[in-house]
This record gives sequence, C-alpha cells and structure tokens, in this order.
Amino acid sequence: MTKRHVALTRFGENVRALRVKRDLTQERVSELAELDQTYISGIENGSRNPTIRSVARIAKALDTTVSELCEGIDR
Repeated sequence: MTKRHVALTRFGENVRALRVKRDLTQERVSELAELDQTYISGIENGSRNPTIRSVARIAKALDTTVSELCEGIDR
C-alpha cells in the first residue's frame, strides 16, 4: 500500500469515526458540508482525495478541526 493510499484511508477512518461519534449520517454530513453524499462515502472508504476546501467543509460539518481530521495520517 502506498503512503498516499494509507493517508487517504486514515483520513477516511477519522471522518467516519467522528461522524459516528456525532451520530450523523453521511447524508447529513453531506448536507452540512454542501458536498455530495457519494463524495463523503468515497472519502470514508479512502477512494477519494479531497481538496483542502472539502476537508475544511467536512471539519466544519463535524464541528471539529482540519487538524483533528488529519490525526495520524503521517504515520
């Protein structure tokens, strides 16, 4: 697995964990972030490489920081 793939997978895991912790559906996060639900799904499963703007929107939707969403992706 490439470092890029590991980073995307870890980022997606972080998004999913916070979404579940906040008891939100992918659909609700997509509404709050103004992104398509399939895009959120792709991020969570590590198949999408989000832009920094999308990451910021997701962080806001999850009431967290970009830093928290990126926790552990450099390992």
